Amino acid sequence: MGDKQFSAIEQEMEATRERLAATIDELAYRANPKTIASREVSAVKGFFVDASGSPRADNIAKVVGGVVGVIVVFKLIRKVVR
Repeated sequence: MGDKQFSAIEQEMEATRERLAATIDELAYRANPKTIASREVSAVKGFFVDASGSPRADNIAKVVGGVVGVIVVFKLIRKVVR
């Protein structure tokens, strides 16, 4: 094996190590509980607030309606059981 081939293999191995290190860093960042919580908060916030910062009344009404519906169902079940 010539010096050029050995040098090329070393460079390829170093590039592979750097890519692997970057991938591991990215996975560690994504798996961090604070990062996960931040993503979830952003997702929920995005559901209830639009890009300009004003509330999305339609989505808020859907959630409130669902909660009220569940409460009504539980009350009806409780009445029937008694």
